[in-house]
Amino acid sequence: MADRHEPASGWAPTRALGRAVLLTGLLLIAAVLLGRIDLVVLATPFALGTAYALRRRPTALPELEIVTGEAQLVEGAPMAATVVVANPDTVSYDMALVRTRMSRWLRVEKAGFGGAGVDVSRSGGADRPFVTAVPSGTAVDLELTGTALRWGRHPVGPAGVRVAAADGLLVSRAVLTEPARMRVYPMTEPFEAVEAMPRAAGLVGAHHSRRPGEGGELAGVRVFAPGDRLRRIDWRVSLRARQLHVAATLSDRDAEVVVLLDVLAEAGRSGGIRGPASVLDTTVRAAAAIAEHYLHRGDRVALLEYGPAARRLRPASGRRQYLTVLEWLLDVQAESSPHEPYDKVFGPQLLSPDALVVVLTPLLDERSAQMLARMARGGRFVVAVDTLPADLPTPKDRGWAEVAYRLWRLDRETMIGQLREHGVPVVRWAGAGSLDLVLRDVARLASAPRVGGR
Repeated sequence: MADRHEPASGWAPTRALGRAVLLTGLLLIAAVLLGRIDLVVLATPFALGTAYALRRRPTALPELEIVTGEAQLVEGAPMAATVVVANPDTVSYDMALVRTRMSRWLRVEKAGFGGAGVDVSRSGGADRPFVTAVPSGTAVDLELTGTALRWGRHPVGPAGVRVAAADGLLVSRAVLTEPARMRVYPMTEPFEAVEAMPRAAGLVGAHHSRRPGEGGELAGVRVFAPGDRLRRIDWRVSLRARQLHVAATLSDRDAEVVVLLDVLAEAGRSGGIRGPASVLDTTVRAAAAIAEHYLHRGDRVALLEYGPAARRLRPASGRRQYLTVLEWLLDVQAESSPHEPYDKVFGPQLLSPDALVVVLTPLLDERSAQMLARMARGGRFVVAVDTLPADLPTPKDRGWAEVAYRLWRLDRETMIGQLREHGVPVVRWAGAGSLDLVLRDVARLASAPRVGGR
């Protein structure tokens, strides 16, 4: 909306124009009242200069656009954005004043027009004003370069511009543009896991199942039966037993991995990729690493949120699923809720009975521990990954804050011990090899015979 002091065209006189008109008028009035011709001579340059400057008045307002660089950025990678100021008029703009806002997770280090970037990291960043001239029918680019510090959808803008024309006698109203969103994907920490899986459910894959089939794992030698392939014949055993025998193998199957993100609570303060990590940072980066590992091996990966929103991503495999996982993780937010989200998250037949459920949780809410114990009692293969920062600062307030913090720590350790007694392994996330021992134990328990069935 135009300012009430500006005409409908969007252009308004500046104080310089007001001073020029006022001074010219005063000199002419004084010349008439005093009968002095020299005052007319003094007023003539001001009148002629103002008239000459206003001979071509601009009519069109400037155009503003924000263009982001790379469509797929990763934490710590260089970022680039451009604020384009265009002049659609036939009159040049003497000066354009451009300002833009940036997310605090997009650190701008250099900014400038036409590639002449200057260091702005210590002088207010991208929020400082930038000034340039814009000739008629052209556009100038304010280039912003820096570093993407944290995952998420970060706004670039809004941006605004005001231009002056007619030798600074006219100024346009502020032209604003909506912010553009820059997607920054989480950095996938190096992660590797053992081959062992509790149970493989698919038809083909990389995991050795306990079912006979066409695979690479030798299960034994048996008598030849109709339908067996000739290349499976074990000639040594056949000659010794005087009857055809074949080598029996176990089938190789894929597995389904469900990554469950506990978003009921947040702790710690995020410092970006180069600073300390909060609970949400560790959760998102660990989820991306686990999904990348299993999708690279051909497994099916699904994502769930344990929170009021109960967002979910259906299980799938392949590179397309990995890109979908990264996109899905950008919208993860910590949300507290007074209600129990278990029934909302785990609907009927939502989880496969053979799926490995990796729960990323800080164990700050009692409902999270109850959820883990409930899944373990239901016969699920559950692994809990502790995402609470190990360097969580101790409160320094006076009084009982430090004592309360110690009691909370003891209570949390007791809760973790009770979860392990219920058969839920709890391991702290530490990048590569974090889940090796735990996955071996879970696979060993899954292959052990059970009394009375599952």
